[in-house]
Amino acid sequence: MLHRLGFPSVGRHRRFVTAIAIDAVGSGVFMPISMLYFLVATDLSLVQVGAAISLASLIALPAGPLIGSVVDRIGAKQVLLAGNLLQGAGFVAYLVSDSFVAVTVWTVVVTIGRTAFWGSYGNIVVAISVPGEREKWFGFLGALRNVGFALGGLASGVAITIGTQTAYAAVVVVNAASYAVAFLLLLAVPATERSGHDTPAGSWGTVLRDRPYRVLWLAQLAFSLSMMVLNFALPVYATTVLGLPGWVTGAVFTINTIMVGFGQGLAVRAMTGRVRWRILVLTNVFFAVSYVVLLGASLVGIAVGVVVVLVGSVIYTLGELTGGPVTSALEAEAAPEHLRGRYLSMIQLAWNASSTVAPVAFAWLLDVGATPLWFVLLGLALVGAGLSVLVGRVLPLADQPVTNAATEEAGEALGSSAT
Repeated sequence: MLHRLGFPSVGRHRRFVTAIAIDAVGSGVFMPISMLYFLVATDLSLVQVGAAISLASLIALPAGPLIGSVVDRIGAKQVLLAGNLLQGAGFVAYLVSDSFVAVTVWTVVVTIGRTAFWGSYGNIVVAISVPGEREKWFGFLGALRNVGFALGGLASGVAITIGTQTAYAAVVVVNAASYAVAFLLLLAVPATERSGHDTPAGSWGTVLRDRPYRVLWLAQLAFSLSMMVLNFALPVYATTVLGLPGWVTGAVFTINTIMVGFGQGLAVRAMTGRVRWRILVLTNVFFAVSYVVLLGASLVGIAVGVVVVLVGSVIYTLGELTGGPVTSALEAEAAPEHLRGRYLSMIQLAWNASSTVAPVAFAWLLDVGATPLWFVLLGLALVGAGLSVLVGRVLPLADQPVTNAATEEAGEALGSSAT
């Protein structure tokens, strides 16, 4: 079944895959009610809850580069496990947090844990996969997480419907338990190489002087900002600006989940033989077209607007399907093995910066009107396309085709490392 969907053979890595799935379901349960939980379980106002979460994100922002150094020194597996423990501890603490300071402190802990998870995740995927199949693995795990988020979201709907503090607390307990189960499963993850670097300044100098990777980082930043549109811009645009029925936003997320969950592997398979940087250009073309279509929804009535928004979300998701696996594979493979933790922590910094800036920026643009938002995003997609072309010129790996087939030598190397 997995092969027909274009996904890799899980084989001896089924515990890692299962852990990722359980982690995603647990996260998906809590994400839709994150602010609602604190409103029900504490005496904090909506503004105070939002301020606590934003402040925690800002405080935890420098953790990414620091975690990258730790990954290079002690290995990705240890950091991945620590990330799960930190998140689990944070969610247990949420059950007894009832003040602004407590919520902020434990959200910092959870955010650092999440950063540790993503800061080591790419290294682990590289360790369990082989060159030639990286897009397939990143695509598969991304699709798996997307489906997990959707299942968790459905479960959270039950808690929201019940609406009691006990129901919301149950969601927190489920999420904490998911981290504990995932931790036990992740113990089976293969250890990665340790560089043992004792000169972090010099090592970071290598990262920061890597011009091709800087260009790739900028392309990732443009992609990350576009990936924030689904969560932070589209729901507000559809309901507040266009005045569409509330079910439209749910339909948009359902379409995205189904397309990514069942179409990601097929999309990666369709990329076979295509040059990577050209795929990244296509990603930004999809984004640009979707922004033009979504802007068009403001020029028609509500009935037609519903159709236009749904069509725009389909085109937008095509950008996610094409760009996600290729950017992840490129970023992991272009990083030197002994400094991969630091390199990938810079990529995580791009994601964290995007998630910090996007909510405020999109809200401000939407407050001005529909046209400014989509014109700015259209400009962002065009910049992303230009950066993708530049990546193809400065980074040899980006000028190579997607193969979706492991080389015999790489397969043998992986097999010997596992014994």
